[in-house]
Amino acid sequence: MDEQLRQLLSLGKGFFEKRQYAEAESFLSQVVERSQSFADVYNMLGVIYHDQGQPARAQRAFEAALRINPAYTEAALNLAVVYNDAGKYQEARQLYETALKRVGTSDGALDPYVKGKIANMYADIGDVFAASAHLEEAVGEYRRAVDLCPHFVDLRMKLASALRDLGRRDEAIAELEGCVREHPSHVPARIALGVCLYGASRTAEAEQAWNEALKLSPGHRIAEMYLSLVRSTRAA
Repeated sequence: MDEQLRQLLSLGKGFFEKRQYAEAESFLSQVVERSQSFADVYNMLGVIYHDQGQPARAQRAFEAALRINPAYTEAALNLAVVYNDAGKYQEARQLYETALKRVGTSDGALDPYVKGKIANMYADIGDVFAASAHLEEAVGEYRRAVDLCPHFVDLRMKLASALRDLGRRDEAIAELEGCVREHPSHVPARIALGVCLYGASRTAEAEQAWNEALKLSPGHRIAEMYLSLVRSTRAA
């Protein structure tokens, strides 16, 4: 690598790491003009184009990175995000499942960054299924997400919500009880647990969940509203 190319690459990476994308693009584009052999440069350009709202250019850049280095996991995941945004769910799934196999499937082998990114992709597809009332499929995607990142409370709440809407209240309650146990200060999980318990006619336990939420967040309007509803129903 000649000195000028080395300097352009160094400046481009430096600006990219600082999220100064306009400056980074200027230098990285010059690198590409001089040499098309740097997969990481194409990956960085893809991130920049995606941030700029240019999905077609981002897709081409990530694909170029993968042509140079087919084992480039981050580029594969970034391309899967672009496909996912474009509604190309099958292509996105193939990419991130390939990435999953490449980096390993056991807890010890899978990089936490990769696990989180893939889990969120599964959840995104679950959201699409849930929004179109395909709840069984949504549960399947959320399960995949939770299996990868069981400590992500937002993913577990999505799973619980889909289970609840399917009428599988006991499973939803168990999921939310796990959330509360592992994240005792998470108010939305306690409120959602109360809703599930109330739907299962376990009113006293529902009230306890909402009261616990109020202890953590005094004046929480939703918790107060639910408790008021229960009390007014009892009075009637």
